Amino acid sequence: MASVFRAGTRLRSAARLPAARSLSTTASLRASEKPYFPNEPTAPSVSGAIPGPKNQAAAAELDEVFDVRSLNMLTDYNQSVGNYIADLDGNKLLDVYAQIASIPVGYNNPHLKEVATTPEMTSALINRPALGNFPSSEWAHILKTGVLRAAPKGLDQVFTAMAGSDANETAYKAAFMYYRQMQRGGPEVEFTEEELLSTMNNAGPGSPQLSILSFKSAFHGRLFGSLSTTRSKAIHKLDIPAFDWPQATFPQLKYPLEDHVQENAAEEQRCLAEVEQLIKEFHNPVAAVMVEPIQSEGGDNHASPAFFQGLRDITKRTNVLFIVDEVQTGVVLGPRPLEPVLPPDMVTFSKKAQTAGYYYGNPALRPNKPYRQFNTWMGDPARALIFRGIINEVERLGLVENTRITGDYLYGGLERLAEKYPQHFQNLRGKNQGTFIAWDTPKRDQLVAKAKSFGINIGGSGASAVRLRPMLVFQKHHADILLEKLEQIIQAV
Repeated sequence: MASVFRAGTRLRSAARLPAARSLSTTASLRASEKPYFPNEPTAPSVSGAIPGPKNQAAAAELDEVFDVRSLNMLTDYNQSVGNYIADLDGNKLLDVYAQIASIPVGYNNPHLKEVATTPEMTSALINRPALGNFPSSEWAHILKTGVLRAAPKGLDQVFTAMAGSDANETAYKAAFMYYRQMQRGGPEVEFTEEELLSTMNNAGPGSPQLSILSFKSAFHGRLFGSLSTTRSKAIHKLDIPAFDWPQATFPQLKYPLEDHVQENAAEEQRCLAEVEQLIKEFHNPVAAVMVEPIQSEGGDNHASPAFFQGLRDITKRTNVLFIVDEVQTGVVLGPRPLEPVLPPDMVTFSKKAQTAGYYYGNPALRPNKPYRQFNTWMGDPARALIFRGIINEVERLGLVENTRITGDYLYGGLERLAEKYPQHFQNLRGKNQGTFIAWDTPKRDQLVAKAKSFGINIGGSGASAVRLRPMLVFQKHHADILLEKLEQIIQAV
């Protein structure tokens, strides 16, 4: 089952499909493709300005008790279906952003509805266990038949968590405890009295000055520890005390990749050399290197499999743990350039998994004593059951193959748009990586804002990137609609 969630390598190695024949939707194409959601709209529908009067009134009411300044749109989930998100004014938008890369198999998925109404789900919801102390007798079965089926090869254990930031922070804790454990000589070596006393004063040696190395433009969450590895936007970090941790340069590749092979290889080697130098010389010893397979919020920055293999080689040589953050890129859409790489030490997940945690394989990554990696909930069995349902849908509907086929088709259409509108489609990237596609445009903010009036929910990242994060049930007929609408939006901005 793990291969279902290793789509990236399979997407790369699969044969390319013929280029799409037209940017417009065709009846023959629709007839040849069986939709996953027969009841979803055949096209977006927008009846007026967005937000409309009902959405504006509801947002004003919500603002009385809840901060709405980051509001995208209030959603009518009863009317949302498949790839289409509905608002309170009856508008239905093709959602090619999956909210925040977090909706995996469509709105109101029938199979997930069935999962939600099982006695197993009812028990998980009304008897929510404090998992570290009172897990249900079914917890091992739930993990083995669900969460662990998506684990990377070689990583057969999991620590479950509440959200992506939580998953990353607990992975950092595991890395620090492992690092100090190895320094002491192994898990059987007891803590010294000095360590026990000093840590209560936030001082060494009990609270050592260690670090996690992350990359410029990285995003690893907004909680206190994860913020020290997040480097995407200043607004996330302002006024929050931060750890003195190093950052390395993530490769800045040139596109098309086939036209810049030598330059890109040199850029990646430069970045790898910087990583190794920081590990060896940074004043706070590096316990782990943390990296995203694609820097999502930081601008959809890509790197080659050779770069990630280089990171794995460096961390092996320097006895530093290698952690991969798949919170945004996991669950099929993740390009996973790490498949040919020796397994990372830990892989964190959340978003489309609808639950969170980190996978690991080395038993020494379990702390040597109980309660060192612990909180009340330690995850949520109800969300783990939903993740199992998502896995079942991926298998039943063949969504890995669908993502490959649709991604190739969509990329071909975007290439033709880029030829026609080169000023609006710069650095098109994501070829052979499913629907994990992005490009840069000088009018990014205008494009994203204008898209809603054309029935498209789309997003951006970094300073100028438009990024696609459609659901796994996004098909070629949806791609046709998106391509047609993008051309109209470009002509309007």
